[in-house]
Amino acid sequence: MKTIQGVLWDNDGVLVNTEQLFYESNRELLLPYGVDLTPKQFFDWFLDNNYGAWHVLLGQGHDIALIDRLRTERKRLFGERLRQARGLSIPGVERLLQTLRPQVAMGVVTSAHEQHFQITHAATGLLPYFDFVLTRESYADSKPAPDGYLLGLQKLGLDAAHCVAVEDSPRGLRAANAAGLECIVLRNVMNRDYAFDEAFCVVESMDELGQVLASFIGEPVPD
Repeated sequence: MKTIQGVLWDNDGVLVNTEQLFYESNRELLLPYGVDLTPKQFFDWFLDNNYGAWHVLLGQGHDIALIDRLRTERKRLFGERLRQARGLSIPGVERLLQTLRPQVAMGVVTSAHEQHFQITHAATGLLPYFDFVLTRESYADSKPAPDGYLLGLQKLGLDAAHCVAVEDSPRGLRAANAAGLECIVLRNVMNRDYAFDEAFCVVESMDELGQVLASFIGEPVPD
């Protein structure tokens, strides 16, 4: 197996448990318009196809002005949920990052907006482990386009053959692969039924992720 020098991390669902909060924010907004967003629809629309429920509202005849207002309201609602949440870090992630930090360069490539990212990480203590963070404002086209990961590789100063990505969504996996990266997918409640056939591998826990990354680095990750 190749030896890597860099790891590019997704944020929501990989570093922090925020996908449920985003789902709840979307569901609350859409209910008055006859869209009872289910977890499966959320996964299929937002995390797989990058489709979004806005397309449903436009199909119902609602105008773009309403969509713009709902987007603004969703941003506010999601921000409120993030501020009220406690203990957002995924269990075990800080220990793994602490172990990896002396061995590889690391960056975050997320579709989250800068405002939400900063609120999320206000108390996680995770940011010092990364060389840089690329939020949605940092690059042109969102996942599944490879733009974020291509920029991440530039920031690392490494080519894709010497790096891996860690993701939890189909569109994130497609973005990483399109940038030439091997991608490890971390299971969670939202993605547990998806196959991720194009991933390098799928891991069930942070401990398992650590073992896979250790095999790429060529050194054991301590217990």
